[in-house]
Formats: sequence, C-alpha cells, structure tokens
Amino acid sequence: MPKKKISIKDIARSLGISITTVSFILNGKAKEKRISDELTLKVEEYIKHVGYRPSHLAQSLRLGKSKVIVFMVEDISNQFFASIARKIEEKAYKNGYKIIYCSTDNDPDKAKALIDTFKVRSVDGFIITPTPDLESTITELIEEDFAVLLFDRWIPSIDCSYVVVENEKSAFEATSHLIQNGCMNIGFVTVASDQIQMIDRLEGYGKAIEAHGQNKKVLMLPFHHLSENSASHKIQQFVKSNTDLDALFFATNYLAFEGLQALNNLKKQIPNDLLVVSFDDHYFFTLFQPNISAIEQPLETIAEKLMEGMLKMLNGNGDPKLDFKIILPNTLHIRESSDFKKI
Repeated sequence: MPKKKISIKDIARSLGISITTVSFILNGKAKEKRISDELTLKVEEYIKHVGYRPSHLAQSLRLGKSKVIVFMVEDISNQFFASIARKIEEKAYKNGYKIIYCSTDNDPDKAKALIDTFKVRSVDGFIITPTPDLESTITELIEEDFAVLLFDRWIPSIDCSYVVVENEKSAFEATSHLIQNGCMNIGFVTVASDQIQMIDRLEGYGKAIEAHGQNKKVLMLPFHHLSENSASHKIQQFVKSNTDLDALFFATNYLAFEGLQALNNLKKQIPNDLLVVSFDDHYFFTLFQPNISAIEQPLETIAEKLMEGMLKMLNGNGDPKLDFKIILPNTLHIRESSDFKKI
C-alpha cells in the first residue's frame, strides 16, 4: 500500500501550530512574520525527519506562476536541438511563456545540478532530453507536481509524458531501402550509447538485416572524447577492413559528415562504390554532390506537440501528471546517394 503523502495540515497538527505558520516558514517568511528562530528550527527539523516535499503546484497557486519553461537538451548548439528550440520559443511566447535554454552535455551530474537550480526558482515546467541515471530526479519532479515532458528519448522505467519519433521503424525502412537496391553488405555507423533512441536505431537496422538473411556490420564509435579527425579515421579503417561493403547507414547526421570526409579521403565514389543514407536530415545533404539520402524528423510537429502537452499540463485546470505520450513518424528522403541499383 503506498505511503500517504504528508501535507502542511499534517505537519501543523503534529506540532500543534497553525497551518499558516507552517506555510510562512516553508515560504521563507519566518522573520518577516516574526516567527521565532526556535519554532522555525523545530518545523524545519520535523519536515526533514518526515521527508516532506512541498507541492510545486500548490506553491504556484499561492505565489503565482513564473510563466517560465526550462528547455534542457544535450547540446543546444546542435542543429536538431537548436531548430526545436527556436520553434518552441515562438509557440511559448504566443501563449505568454518564456523559455530558458541549457545544455547537459549528457552529464547526469550537470543535469541534476541544473534541475535543482531551476526548481528553487519556481519555473513552471521542464522539457528534457534525459541523460543517463536521471530516473530518480525526474520522478521527484513529477511527485513535486512540476510539468515534465521528455523528448528525443524517453525512459522506459518511469511513467512520464514524452514526444519521440519512430526511430526503430525508420531505421528498418532505410536499411530495407538499401537492400531493395541490391546492397548485400551494409555497414551501420553509430555511437556506443545507452540512449533509447540510439538503441532503437541499431535495433531497426539489425532487424532488417536479419529479415533478409544478411550479416550485421556495425562500427560503434565512443560516445565521448572522440575528436572529429578521430571519427573520420575510424570510419576509414572500418571501410578499409570491410572491403565488401556496398552501403553505409549513419545513425546521426554528424556521423555522416565524418563518414563523407572518410569516403572522400579513400577516393570512394557515391553511389557507384557505396550507397549512403543518414538518420537526421540536414540542409547540407541537399548541397553535397551527390545529394545524400536522409531520414527527416518532423521538427515542426515535435515542437507543436511539446507545447501542446506542456500547455495542457500548465493552463487552467491542467494536470501536471497528464498522460501525454506521442510517437511521431519520420520521412525518408531518397536522393542520389542511395537511388541507385547495385548489380
């Protein structure tokens, strides 16, 4: 049976003081209201002893909403995250909200420190691309009645609203497209990461390969501490040591950039020597010769759904624990780099 959540009323009754007195102490108004240091300390120690957490929703009702939403991502300078941020900012402003941007660098300690900082400033909600080991922190945010939406990746172990895309299905479709064009030895270039979206992309590639009786050829690059030259060099070594490769599928656009440099250094011709597809479309892919096939994530729809869910949680009689789980389809743009039949 779940433990009953302690309220201000429970604290007041246990200590034999008024609810108003407890509320003043919780909101840092003890000195202003001339409450003795002795009583303040007594209340603070009791709160610590019973593990009481003030409800953010209740505080917002008493103190007024900040009208601020935190947008916390892995790297705000990344083109994907920056594009989402710009679209969210427009939609938030039209609805009377401001956005605070921050980057976690996929570092759980940095993410937790940022969340703690914003919590005490009474922001209204969090849109987060979660780092590893953030489950307990996100669970606390939800328990404290903050509006929380995850995006780009979700955490299977906790019940939290999210907006994500069909990573596995899209990777399966892109790999199948290469196979249908005659590719028999498709290399998949990804990073060593426990992020669910990266796991799903690898899973989609693997399922398509197995469905057609082929062998998987995966290059797993380190997620951290990999310089650009090092990434390109490792891809070159991968291609050189797998002389039968006839296609490369890159799990992200930044890996594709390094891969294209590697293929250029090796004097490989696209698509004659190898067909190429990338996850995460980029305007550069339409400028490169030949144009690079890529999976486009629906940035506008992602931003719309993130704000739709957040506003439902925050506005009117919104429920901060709203069950808002959205999985959006992607679009595979077939261009010159893979629109070629292998004989």
